[in-house]
Amino acid sequence: MSVKQFEMEVAGKQLKVEVGKLAKQAHGSCTVSYGETVVLAAAVTSGKPREGIDYFPLMVDYEEKLYAAGKIKGSRFIKREGRASDEAILTARLIDRSIRPLFKESDRNDVQVVATVLSYDGINEPDFPALIATSIALGMSSIPWAGPLAGVQIGRINDELVLNPTVEAKQKSNLDLFVAGSADHVIMIEAGAQEVSEDDMYQAIEFAGKHIKKIIPFIEKTIDKIGAAKAKPELDEAKEELRKQTQAKVDEVLAKNNIEDCFNPNKSKMKQAIDDITNKVDESLKEDNEVSKDMRAMGVAMIDEALIKAFKHLVLEKKQRPDKRKFDEIRSLSAEVGLLPRTHGTGLFSRGETQVLSVVTLGSPGDEQTLDTMEESGTKKYMHHYNFPGYSVGEVKPLRGPGRREIGHGALAEKALIPVLPKDESFPYTIRVVSEVLGSNGSSSQASVCGSTLSLMDAGVPITAPVAGVAMGLVVDDDSKKYEILTDIQGIEDHAGHMDFKVAGTRQGITAIQLDIKLGGISYEVVKKTLEGAKQARGKILDVIAKAIKEPRKELSPHAPRITTMRIDPDKIRDVIGSGGKVINEIIEKCSVNIDIEQDGLVMITSTDEQGSTKAKEWVENIVKEIEVGEIYEGKVIKIISGNSGNEIGAIVELVPGKDGLVHISQVSHQRIDKVSDILKPDDTVQVKVMEVDKEKNRVSLSMKELLPKPAFSKEDRKPRDRKGFFPKRK
Repeated sequence: MSVKQFEMEVAGKQLKVEVGKLAKQAHGSCTVSYGETVVLAAAVTSGKPREGIDYFPLMVDYEEKLYAAGKIKGSRFIKREGRASDEAILTARLIDRSIRPLFKESDRNDVQVVATVLSYDGINEPDFPALIATSIALGMSSIPWAGPLAGVQIGRINDELVLNPTVEAKQKSNLDLFVAGSADHVIMIEAGAQEVSEDDMYQAIEFAGKHIKKIIPFIEKTIDKIGAAKAKPELDEAKEELRKQTQAKVDEVLAKNNIEDCFNPNKSKMKQAIDDITNKVDESLKEDNEVSKDMRAMGVAMIDEALIKAFKHLVLEKKQRPDKRKFDEIRSLSAEVGLLPRTHGTGLFSRGETQVLSVVTLGSPGDEQTLDTMEESGTKKYMHHYNFPGYSVGEVKPLRGPGRREIGHGALAEKALIPVLPKDESFPYTIRVVSEVLGSNGSSSQASVCGSTLSLMDAGVPITAPVAGVAMGLVVDDDSKKYEILTDIQGIEDHAGHMDFKVAGTRQGITAIQLDIKLGGISYEVVKKTLEGAKQARGKILDVIAKAIKEPRKELSPHAPRITTMRIDPDKIRDVIGSGGKVINEIIEKCSVNIDIEQDGLVMITSTDEQGSTKAKEWVENIVKEIEVGEIYEGKVIKIISGNSGNEIGAIVELVPGKDGLVHISQVSHQRIDKVSDILKPDDTVQVKVMEVDKEKNRVSLSMKELLPKPAFSKEDRKPRDRKGFFPKRK
């Protein structure tokens, strides 16, 4: 294929597509440039369906290459990119959630999409060109897919909506919205917001849709000029016969067992009922021959199809939900705080059978997370981590590192709480929240939002408002003419329904959104009604949270560290740190504290020992204090110094750590002395008075005798001086 290029303008910048130059052996590939950010997307598929599975095998990978931003990994020992960063995983999930609904769930050929950032200009984020490149790569390939789609980012600055804001502009925005869709429908939404109202959020989503509608024709035109015909699955007669046999056995079992009887408010009982039907199908298949792995996968898929069909009939025709709730009714709620004695804050939130325990740990500013990714270099002071063990759903599951789902759900709850967290200046702690899912029957991510709110308030973190979240669902008939929106969906409604629309926020507005669907798209009317329904549900959940704890506790847990803050002249920072960190390390060791110093002179002393914290603060204050004439200090003799002739001329006394002065031999005593060492020794503690400060030469002159009582002289002592000018020696 010859190299072809296509261009259009989006938000005042050129969106450039190049095909036929890179990754030529992929089944579909292109590079998309936006500004100087360049993303390569490649799509491939396996030649044959995978045997023995009951799901569509799609893999989406998003690769951040540090060379794209001209960076080398900060680790001294590892310079190669390793495990994907959380941000890269979240972008991969964003692409996956956008494109997956446009594949046929019944397909079994492996499909993989890899989006690689080749160049990053630090101005234009790669998410937008990455999704456009993915859409074109899939569209031009022979892989069956009902695209194309497009996606855009929306910001809101000074009440004005901004299309694809730059990285710098996003810092001023109170909305970070990404919408993916077709020409007329919404497919995926990801949003973080600073308590934006439902009306303003809907307007932003509509605004995104108008611009998506302009990009879709450009993508379609590009694909028309370079795309291959879509592959049509070859009819495998043997497999079709196997499918017919399996379907007959399934229908036979379902004729004797009403699939609607499986619906039960209790998740375990529902699972057991479905397992019983599955086992009966297995037994029926074994009557003719040994059931193969492929036949069993077909049987499980067919039972699932029957369950989904029965669920749709229950909701749309009988106007019922599996647990008999009204469509806008929330499951039973409960909230508790202060469960664990030694932690800094805990919250337990339950919604039906979903139960989440969130635990807060407060740390020093130095406990913050260091970020070293393609897009970010800096630190992070608030972290939310989400764990989903197998026992939460009654299953055996090995405990490994967090998967993509856990990272995604943790990031969503984190995003929901960030707008209400206190500013660093007033609350400089590093905050880590861990949400342990102890039981799950749907909406555990939003339960972790509620659990986080409870635990933060229990810990005494002064959040500006409580945050709650709810998952909204959708059931649509085959003709897309009838639909019902469900509030607070549980597991079966998520699995058999068509939408998982998570909305989190305060009473004032929305702080986070995440939309996943299983249709080719939902209308803007559904989006608006869902936002309205979520607002009503959120208010009821916040009422329950308020009964458990109305506002953040006034005092921190006695087990949490205390942070004492002070400001010093930035020019004095080096004095506090000392050569090679000698001074600050001595303070940390002797006072049992942690000390963090910002470039603007903010000093934060963290300790669980109030006495040690006070001592460290006084130490720092003494270091940065200007020595003034007339001040009196109790200092330690560091050393005795001699002149060029070898005679002792004085003693160096440390006034405060890092600052000292000279007591000249003439200022040691009212009486004449021959050697300083006759009076003073190193490590002696003495009182001295500041007599002179020479700031230019950084010299401080001290006196001991000024603080000593003057001796009383007799009349004989007041005799005239001898011819050499000295008083006679006293006897």
